[in-house]
Order: sequence, then C-alpha cells, then structure tokens
Amino acid sequence: MLLFLLLCPAGVFAQHYVLKENVSYVAADEPNAYRRERCRLDVYYPEGRSGFPTVVWLHGGGLEGGSKHIPDELKRQGIGVVAVNYRLSPRAQHPAYIADAAEAVAWTLRHIGSYGGDADKIFVAGHSAGGYLALMVALDKSYLAACGVDADRLAGIVPVSGQTVTHFTIRKERGLDNRIPLVDAYAPLNRARKVPFPVLLVTGDRRLEMTARYEENAHLEAVLRSLGNDRVTLYELQGFDHGTVLGPACRLLTEWVKKTAE
Repeated sequence: MLLFLLLCPAGVFAQHYVLKENVSYVAADEPNAYRRERCRLDVYYPEGRSGFPTVVWLHGGGLEGGSKHIPDELKRQGIGVVAVNYRLSPRAQHPAYIADAAEAVAWTLRHIGSYGGDADKIFVAGHSAGGYLALMVALDKSYLAACGVDADRLAGIVPVSGQTVTHFTIRKERGLDNRIPLVDAYAPLNRARKVPFPVLLVTGDRRLEMTARYEENAHLEAVLRSLGNDRVTLYELQGFDHGTVLGPACRLLTEWVKKTAE
C-alpha cells in the first residue's frame, strides 16, 4: 500500500470527480424511440482540471446485452471517461450499434472541452463487443465521417479482447454459423489502414480466451504493421480469461493513455 501511495501521481486522491449521467448524444427531436432510449452516455471527469485526456468506454455484451459503466480501474486516475450505451441486437441490426458508437465519439470530440478535457486527447476503448466497436469506429472512417468528424483526430484506440473478424452477432443476424470466421466490410481486419494514432491491443491468455480471440488480434497486429503502422502493441495477459482480463487490461490502458497523452 505504501509503495502504491508513493507511485501514485500527486493530487489524484485530492482531486474531486464529477459524474454526469444519462446525457443524450442524439438530437432531442430524434424520431426513433429506441435511439432516444439507448443513445445516452455518462461523463466522469476531474473537476477544475483542464486539458485532461478522455477515454470513450464502450461496454461489452456481445452486441446483444450490457450497459454503460465505468470500470473501477479507470476512476480517480486524472483522466475523463465517457461511458456509452448503444442500441442492441436483435432490436437493432448492424450497423446500427457501430453508427451509435461513432456518434458518441463525435459527441465527445465536440463537447469534452466544456468539461475541461482536451479534444485532441480522445481515446476510444472497450471490452469484448466494445473493443470490436472501438476498432470499427477508428479503422472504418465512414462512420465518424457520417457524423462530420475525421477518425484521424483520435489520439489512440485500446480494444480489450475485441473481435477483429466480422462480429459473431452480425453473422447470427444474417443466419450464418457464428462459429465460422468471416472477414467482410464489418471486420476490423478488412478495414485495416495506415493510422496516425497508436494502437494498443489487449487479450487474455490464448488458452483461456474465447475461441481464436488472441489469434485474431495477432493477425490484426501483423496486418497493421504491414501497412506501415509502427506504433501497434499487442499484450496477451497470461492467466486471465475473457472476463477476468478486464481489470488488469484497464490498469494497463490507464497508464498507456496517460503516457501517450503527455
């Protein structure tokens, strides 16, 4: 405990944090009732501090469940966190949830300055399905472009145990066998490109993870590097499965974000 206190940045514990909940990121006159219901986010930030980096956090749940939350490991770290809800399958079909994630990122880029954050230090991250969404929003520029934003404005992305082939729920929506990989327009691998920001890929132990989850991320790392991206890092966290990887991955994410944003 003493060592933790000595290593912890000065002022972190003294800093007051504010949580603003259920902020809509779609227009007030949005005609779709489900969008009005689900397209909301929470903003968590250090009060009175300016220029802090912010993580847009996309929850997991297979694109079929889950809800916005802020992992404990991201709290009181001198950064802002925007936790996002998005529409879910089967009530919404692809690419609705990708479009929602992009709109939440665009909202953050436009509004984080009013909370004291730096719009040039926006990182997109998420676990499992949230990691998949983070990859799609960042690599396929069309989603943020539809919101009037250039994806290259992002400061970095950190997908945790995200699929890099077409998500299994999208395959399910199409009536395909979701055990068989597919790489099409809804696969981050298919949208790999040269990006100006760093990429941190994190998975659990390949022996404990979901089927081929580590291997998919290793494939994406290789493809991104072949396209000239030299700031791509892949961590396989030994001893952690798909669920338990979240805690240590968020600690890694926090330190990486703060270092990258310096």
